[in-house]
Amino acid sequence: MTATSNRYVTVLWEARAKPGKEAEMKAFMTAAVTPSRNDAGNIDYEAHEVEGQPGTFVILERWETRDALENHLQAARMQTLVPQLLELMDGTVEDGIRFLQPFRPAR
Repeated sequence: MTATSNRYVTVLWEARAKPGKEAEMKAFMTAAVTPSRNDAGNIDYEAHEVEGQPGTFVILERWETRDALENHLQAARMQTLVPQLLELMDGTVEDGIRFLQPFRPAR
């Protein structure tokens, strides 16, 4: 994982629900958003469903530091939530993780 020059970390996570689990996964993710937003060091944590692709979800999250992200991932509630999530989604959590690096064109 890398941090940007101003130290924040941006993560884009995409996951697809197992067939027939779309509504259940959406409800599960909806319930998980607020606690994650309240984790120390969270800047943004927004869940989305991909337009035209029911059951495909994206979470865009920003953390003040890599340590804040790691603390979020190691939070006690995550030890319970991740196995539940795996029952609802295709693939693994790691399959959908992308770390983003911002850049700006020269003026």
